[in-house]
Amino acid sequence: MVFSSYIFLFGFLPFALGLYYLTPRRARNLWLTLVSYVFYGWTNPAFMALMFVSTLIDYVAGLIVSGQWRRSAWNQPVATLEPGTPRTAVQRAGVVLSIVSNLALLGFFKYFNFAVDSWNALMRALGWSSALIETTLRVVLPLGISFYTFQSMSYTIDVYRGHARAIRNFVDFACYVAMFPQLVAGPIIRFSEVARQLVERRETLEKFARGVAFFSLGLAKKVLLANPCGKIADVVFTAGGGTTLDAWYGVVAYAFQIYFDFSGYSDMAIGLGLMLGFVFAKNFDMPYRSTSITEFWRRWHISLSSWLRDYLYIPLGGNRRGTLRTGINLAIVMLLGGLWHGAAWTFVVWGAWHGIWLMVERWNGKRSLYHRAPRPAQVALTFLIVNVGWVLFRAPDFPSALTILRVLAGGAPSSAAARIVDGVIYSPFYLGTWLLAAWITWGAPTTWDWTRRLTPTRVVVVLVLLLISVAVLSTQAYNPFIYFIF
Repeated sequence: MVFSSYIFLFGFLPFALGLYYLTPRRARNLWLTLVSYVFYGWTNPAFMALMFVSTLIDYVAGLIVSGQWRRSAWNQPVATLEPGTPRTAVQRAGVVLSIVSNLALLGFFKYFNFAVDSWNALMRALGWSSALIETTLRVVLPLGISFYTFQSMSYTIDVYRGHARAIRNFVDFACYVAMFPQLVAGPIIRFSEVARQLVERRETLEKFARGVAFFSLGLAKKVLLANPCGKIADVVFTAGGGTTLDAWYGVVAYAFQIYFDFSGYSDMAIGLGLMLGFVFAKNFDMPYRSTSITEFWRRWHISLSSWLRDYLYIPLGGNRRGTLRTGINLAIVMLLGGLWHGAAWTFVVWGAWHGIWLMVERWNGKRSLYHRAPRPAQVALTFLIVNVGWVLFRAPDFPSALTILRVLAGGAPSSAAARIVDGVIYSPFYLGTWLLAAWITWGAPTTWDWTRRLTPTRVVVVLVLLLISVAVLSTQAYNPFIYFIF
């Protein structure tokens, strides 16, 4: 089930919100947990069991780390561990249990097929057919596993570090992990960000109204901008790039698609959270206005970037062990970040592409190589680098990516037939949508800022966009969501 569907908009959401507000306050977390499991298991009920196992393991691990696993401790208030003080072997075992179990679940379900296929491809290249792994097992990727395993694991790590207090109430913890607004595609919510809200949040009319505005604008981003831009990108990538102009038009369309698709989903998630009384952190901050790749990663998918920084980059040593080690740490983080996005070597190379630029900028004092250029030129060059990376991210394989890159660089059109696509992608509707997406990307305020004050005029704009989005949704056969596959 996706947010941009009629069954969610007119079935699930009214039912979930209606009963949520009819439920006594002390039981609202239980209702939210139950309805979130229904949302998650809508496509495949077996996924619910997997998420419950992950939740239970991290709940128990948190109790072990905090010392609450002893029955005698349940009569005492839960205390936050002192940061920097030595931890016992039992506490270390608790955090290891959490990390190993979550990474094992993520590794098996997301990377089993990839590992087998990569091994077999290598053995065939070496001529070692006897070493091939013959298996009929194909593992289905559970929705959102990359998000909720990271989220659940960060809880135990934060308890271990003394950055959060362990939680005794299993329902509250299950609600934190399973909350449907951010369950399948983030943002990745830290437990410390919502710990107090889980037990004493306030649902207000002001929050609800802003939540409706957030959701409506996010839906409009998805339906009115991301989907049409995605259609342009699909035609161009399927045609192998077409002419150089077609290729650039299509690649930038994909940049708009993935941005409005994911930031739109994040807006909808934040809006749904506000309707339920929760305040989630910003996940996008106009990333295509960045003047360097370092700045881009401070603005793009902020919850993942900060997660990788706090739970991987800093533990590896961050920038505290010299220039060479800093570069190695950045490379490791971005390679793993690329692999987190998808089980394919194209994602790894995409991560390496960004890692190289981050290393260069770190060695250059966190400045881009073009930092002396005027700001518009810095933004344009950063956007260019990001778009080259998006080719690797979008292409199904390396040959397809190299074909697109060759055409982008001015190479001959991939085929004469590719020019037929011009009649589709340059129609007034698609070209107008592409130009509108460009204007919003570089000229409009963020959803976060625009919804701070809902004037009567803005309320009308929100309602009109909501009605248009719902109407257009009924005419769109093309309605993918990119980050569902991650």
